[in-house]
Amino acid sequence: MKRKLIAAIGVAGMMVGVAACGSGDGGSTGGEAKELTVWLTVDAQNNWPDLVKAADAAVTAKHPGLTVKHEYYGWPDKNTKLDAVLATDKSPDVVEMGNTEMLGYMVKGAFAPVDPKKFEQSDQWLDGLKESVTYEGKTYGVPYYAGGRVGTWRKDIAAEVGVKAAPRTYAELTAALDKIQQKKGAGFSAWYQPSPDWYAAMSFVYDAGGSIAKKDGDTWKANLSSPESQKGLDAYKKIVDSYMHGDKTKDEADRPVVFGQGKSATIFSAAWEGGTAADPKNDKVGGLAQKLENFVMPGPSGKPLPVFLGGSDLAVPVKSRAQDAAAEWINAFTGAKGQKGLLAKGNLPNNKTDLATLKNDPKTVVPATAAESNWFVPMAPGWGQVEKAQTLKTMLQQIGTGKKSVADAAKEADAAIDKVINTK
Repeated sequence: MKRKLIAAIGVAGMMVGVAACGSGDGGSTGGEAKELTVWLTVDAQNNWPDLVKAADAAVTAKHPGLTVKHEYYGWPDKNTKLDAVLATDKSPDVVEMGNTEMLGYMVKGAFAPVDPKKFEQSDQWLDGLKESVTYEGKTYGVPYYAGGRVGTWRKDIAAEVGVKAAPRTYAELTAALDKIQQKKGAGFSAWYQPSPDWYAAMSFVYDAGGSIAKKDGDTWKANLSSPESQKGLDAYKKIVDSYMHGDKTKDEADRPVVFGQGKSATIFSAAWEGGTAADPKNDKVGGLAQKLENFVMPGPSGKPLPVFLGGSDLAVPVKSRAQDAAAEWINAFTGAKGQKGLLAKGNLPNNKTDLATLKNDPKTVVPATAAESNWFVPMAPGWGQVEKAQTLKTMLQQIGTGKKSVADAAKEADAAIDKVINTK
């Protein structure tokens, strides 16, 4: 689940009056909370309102007289409204964040630290989600649910070249793609892989033992020029060169539409993209849903390709006057019962224990297995500036179009990253 990091946060006034936090009605240092305001995105409102009501009931049963209020927001406008309210004394008590959005707010001190031990299954949180709520050794949020990436291909096209099963190794994958590409010709993409898609490219980097950046003591240092990272970028470039015959300057935003047009055989994407391609309004193939097959994308290392783990977290603003009740509501919503409800709605859980159970169901074994090997962005204070500058996208577009070699593009990207990655 891709969430764009909001780097330029209007939080200059966030810390004003922080010393007064908890001194009002029901504060974490004062009396019993009278009111709890929970901000969630419309995903919860539209898809699992029953889980919200269950969390409300669990908390109000413990705190008679507590009123829980909800506000729901779309992803595009949520942070603008949050930034505005965090500069006032009318802060919500619980707020949903995309996991890549957390970092900028943690750096600015917008969220209160929480004790992981107070939340069910916290010792089993998925690694990528745990990273997203951790900054400088403290925990500032609770993972809510996850979304990963899988391989999706046209099994009917694979069958045309004699391939009857999804690939389980990288050699099987490339052999099948070679056959498909040869049969379909240069106007077809055996693997439609937009070159600027850094979520996919960095999976190859991490598969090779590389990384975007590494931490040395208290300082972050760009690492794309390392031999390991360049090995991963070389493997990614080979995929783009060999199988991607679309516009290599375009990003992945319209990938489901292109896939639905029948111009490619394979994508590596968020698990929902195949379904979007097969939606009647995008399906130009006819009966595409019955022709698709998901699989765990194998990596050149011989292991599953590590996937970027997207998803949502829940945080308590530092100005909340009901921090204890807020934490209890989050635990009720994201704990064992809440996770079972989220699983029933088709989400990946926030923890390894529940994730393992999905491997026993043919309908969920692929995304569950793929999510076991995952990576996350560097939790560096200046990461938001790196993403805002589109440094990785620029590097990958240069590599994909052949304007620069892997070594030169990586070196230039490292220089750009090092200028800002340690800047708050």
